[in-house]
Amino acid sequence: MEVEFTARQGKVSKALREQAEEGMNRIARIVGKTARASITFGAQRHLQIVELTLQARLQTIVATGKATTLESALRQALAHAEHQALRYRDRKLGKKRLPKEEKVMTAPPVARPKARAAHPDELPPSNGGSGGAARAAARTSIAVHSFPPRAAVVEPHIIHSGEAIAIRPLTIEEAVKECEFRDRDLLVFRSPIGDLYVLHRRRDGQMELVEIP
Repeated sequence: MEVEFTARQGKVSKALREQAEEGMNRIARIVGKTARASITFGAQRHLQIVELTLQARLQTIVATGKATTLESALRQALAHAEHQALRYRDRKLGKKRLPKEEKVMTAPPVARPKARAAHPDELPPSNGGSGGAARAAARTSIAVHSFPPRAAVVEPHIIHSGEAIAIRPLTIEEAVKECEFRDRDLLVFRSPIGDLYVLHRRRDGQMELVEIP
């Protein structure tokens, strides 16, 4: 594997090169020896930073190590890169182990309703040899609905009640309160001056006052 070293501050020692080459050789056994890698050594305040970038044929690995020494930072970056390479290899091998029918997602077959077989009684009579095709075709059944000749008349259900009539004269406000108190939708009452009214509740919930002349 081709490895490029870059030092932002100082030089790369021989020990660091040997450590990096040993780690990259382990990674090359996983991703292939045709991959290329670049390792950059740097420092930020009291931390030593190693940045590793590996470009394989179908994969790019980026790993970073931070420690108090360059050796520890390099060891950390190599471990992260090796872990990514192993995870990619395992995922690739898992896909290869799947059977072909699981890899290719095919649309489920469309279920077509079977044609209804013709009943022997429904087949037309044979007319020599040419009647074979006619006997194979089934007749179309038509449902016939019969309606009653006369519409049924429903007798209205009438209930006689005297609770809808107020005995004593009421004002309109009193009539409304009386409907609420009795929980009724209709009330017939007379006003104190003798006028006859019908108070009923409409479907929209409003109270309607009808004056009887």
